[in-house]
Amino acid sequence: MSTFSLSNIYNNILTTSGMSAAGSTRFDTHTKDELRNIYKSIVTQSKESPLYLFDNSDATKQYAVSLKENARQLRQVIGELSNENSTQLLDKKTASSSNADVVTAKYIGSEEAAGEAPSFDIEVKNLASGQVNVGNYIPDGEMALEPDTYSFDIHVNDTDYEFQFVVENGDTAHDIEDKLSRLINRSNIGVNASLEEYNGYSALRLASTATGRRDDGELSFRVSDDNTSKRAGAVAYFGIDNVATQPENATFLINGNERHAYSNTFTVDKTYELTLQSESAEGEAVHIGIKADVESLTENINSLVGGYNDFIRRAAEFTANYGKSTKFTREINTLANFYKGSLGFLGLNVNEDNTISVDQDGLKTAMENDEDGTGLNSIQKFTNALLTKSNKIALNPMDYVDKTVVEYRNPGRTFPNPYATSMYTGMLFNYFC
Repeated sequence: MSTFSLSNIYNNILTTSGMSAAGSTRFDTHTKDELRNIYKSIVTQSKESPLYLFDNSDATKQYAVSLKENARQLRQVIGELSNENSTQLLDKKTASSSNADVVTAKYIGSEEAAGEAPSFDIEVKNLASGQVNVGNYIPDGEMALEPDTYSFDIHVNDTDYEFQFVVENGDTAHDIEDKLSRLINRSNIGVNASLEEYNGYSALRLASTATGRRDDGELSFRVSDDNTSKRAGAVAYFGIDNVATQPENATFLINGNERHAYSNTFTVDKTYELTLQSESAEGEAVHIGIKADVESLTENINSLVGGYNDFIRRAAEFTANYGKSTKFTREINTLANFYKGSLGFLGLNVNEDNTISVDQDGLKTAMENDEDGTGLNSIQKFTNALLTKSNKIALNPMDYVDKTVVEYRNPGRTFPNPYATSMYTGMLFNYFC
């Protein structure tokens, strides 16, 4: 059985708040100098921060962790809108797809190469799929396994994972299938489990998270209890070794030439990242290319506004549920009001709840007529302010929770306290984080 790791605990807090851990962008990877600067910021913060006590409750933990991840997700959105080799935000070139319902495209090349990026037509023959096992449909109230401890192995990526479970008197097939589904999903081994139910019968369904056929021709995963440590028989009874769907590679045509991919998301010539959404209609190809500068910029601004609005709505919900501190709301009000005028000239209207609505025609017109770069400079300043704010929240979410000041630092005679660093960056709540 799998062990409960620190990441499981952290992710459990995120799950209860409806959050998911942010992915990695260039803002989440750092050089030695950047890491040194982050450390210096933490040390400086510990020198200047007063000694305080906070409410060590589940609500405080959830609020701090949720704010931290929400800020990181906003930072990720901003990171995806800028070129990796550039210090300028919102300069990312945008790929175009003539039919996003079939193929979506993202430009991943350099800014310098964007002018020479090739365009092409792609026709999707079939999507990549994963392996699916569907077990035997067993009456919900039935149980043919004798009370005992059973186990079975799932072989994934050349590694065997053993799962043990106990059948007790009174357990039904549905009870055990539900238990096994939760056990497998918690293990995070690359296999998702669910129950298929029909007319009083249920079956355990196992699906691989990976798609495509392995080079060696093997299945994505295998289920067996031939050499397991506890009692065998569960695999045959539940039928979870029955392969219902074989894994398949994606098949598509680029300018008429057939190609294959293990996944529905892949790169082309280190220039585009394509994601296949559905099969093409017979003989209908999707055209992929680079959008014009104004189109790229307006799309980047729309993506920024979408990420900002998600950030505001989630943070407002977290703050309302926490109900003990309004500091975050006050700071966001100040930031939004400061840029309200300059954003309005671009067709970006700040609403009463601090979200932004976009006048698409006004935005496009403003960008087309922005010959001196004033409009672009305004949105760049707003984006930089958001990035600064998200960095501050991610570094020290504890600044936004309710706390009682015990003692202020002696002005002019402060010193770093390495033992306080974790507390002032927000993650010292108990023995495991």
